[in-house]
Amino acid sequence: MQVINEVFPSDPEQIKALMQPGPDGPIFMVNLLKFKARAEYEDGRAADMTGREAYMIYGRAVTEILPKFGGRAVFAGDVTFLSLGKAEELWDEVAIAMYPRRADMVRMSMSPEWQAAAVHRTAGLKGQLNIETVLQADMKEGFLSQLGI
Repeated sequence: MQVINEVFPSDPEQIKALMQPGPDGPIFMVNLLKFKARAEYEDGRAADMTGREAYMIYGRAVTEILPKFGGRAVFAGDVTFLSLGKAEELWDEVAIAMYPRRADMVRMSMSPEWQAAAVHRTAGLKGQLNIETVLQADMKEGFLSQLGI
């Protein structure tokens, strides 16, 4: 299995698929994050912080933006150990965000507010994987009610 971390989608077919309606009901985006050792801003500004610290600026902003698009942060945690399998390099953090529909996530990522915050994301991320997931039918009702949805 080959894994390629990216900061933005680059495959035209993947971008085309992202613009499709997607599954019914809420989606949960699993974000596997790998941070740069030092933040690097595209506009060349000096930044005396780590990539993680830059990304956290973005993360705090997104936590405020998500509800405007019906979403919410569900989980964020540091990767501490690989207990099964092998990988050349582990991700640094796993974060999960919920959106009512894929289109809501796309709308959020096109909003001026998200675009302004995303400069910190780009500065801090070495790369990531975003994996869209949906709840299994037999878990849907109970889990969504636990989230207050």
